[in-house]
Amino acid sequence: MGEKILMKGNEAIAEAAIKAGCRYFFGYPITPQNALPEYMSRRLPEVGGVFLQAESEVAASNMVYGAAGAGARVLTSSSSPGISLKMEGISYIAGAELPAVIVNMMRGGPGLGGIQPSQSDYFQATKGGGHGDYRLVVLAPSSVQEAVDLTMEAFEIADRYRNPVMIVGDGIIGQMMEPVEFKKEIDPADLPKKDWATDGAKGREKNVINSLFLDPRELEKHNLKLKAKYDKMKEKEVRYETYKMDDAELVIVAYGTTARIALSAIELAREKGIKVGLIRPISLFPFPEKIIAEAAGKVNSFLVVEMSAGQMVEDVRLAVNGKKEVYFYGRTGGMVPSPEEIVEEIVKIGGAIK
Repeated sequence: MGEKILMKGNEAIAEAAIKAGCRYFFGYPITPQNALPEYMSRRLPEVGGVFLQAESEVAASNMVYGAAGAGARVLTSSSSPGISLKMEGISYIAGAELPAVIVNMMRGGPGLGGIQPSQSDYFQATKGGGHGDYRLVVLAPSSVQEAVDLTMEAFEIADRYRNPVMIVGDGIIGQMMEPVEFKKEIDPADLPKKDWATDGAKGREKNVINSLFLDPRELEKHNLKLKAKYDKMKEKEVRYETYKMDDAELVIVAYGTTARIALSAIELAREKGIKVGLIRPISLFPFPEKIIAEAAGKVNSFLVVEMSAGQMVEDVRLAVNGKKEVYFYGRTGGMVPSPEEIVEEIVKIGGAIK
């Protein structure tokens, strides 16, 4: 603690989970997140934890369900098609109101796609890739240090709301190496007791973990309770960062790796006399719609940049609500946009040029 060490993104997230008091990991290999379970397989036994490579992603997500139900801090990770397979279990975990942390290092799709970085799982993460009315808090780091900090925060958020939290990165975030600092370490024994957990019923009434409600009136009551929780998340858990917004006439909206590239594009654009700023959503759900709506009253136009065919752009358009034009530039299939490409798009838009 207190000193910086050079770590790969996947491994830094794994170590951050351990520092957050996570002692259980269930997963299944898939590129480009394999360094995370590999790291966990070595480290968890050293701290008295359990690493288990399940027989499938479906099995892994249900093991997470069981460990979370028993009150443990538990992590799983995967990449795109693997997360798709986990979705049934994630819906059950959300329905049963259990805290867990899920990492998705996104790769190109659809289908098996490719192993290069992508951001094409935005819909899956933020709109509910599984069945039913449920939501995950979704956090999108843009550096390895932020991945560490958000992983530790994710466990706190999960416990606070009794709800799964997803961290979305991509192959670049997962495999780049940067200096990181672990600012705290939590002993699992020091965590508050979860009085709802199925950890043995000697001397107390039994607890039941379940998401099945055969009476439609009871299920509706449960759904309304969940919605109230999601509304509270929208009120309390919005996270974003802005850059050079004071005089911006055109605003780039981007997250994760793409936001880093956008920073370079902004500098290049400003050298040409184009006043460009950045709004970087850190929480993809809840989405920072208010700051975008406020910006819509001041700037000329928006450019959403994603490594996808256009997904977050829909939420930006909803927030802008027709007040200004929202343009989109995307690269897909594992292709990564360059700063120069983004500047070309800015010049095409032309609305911010004096």
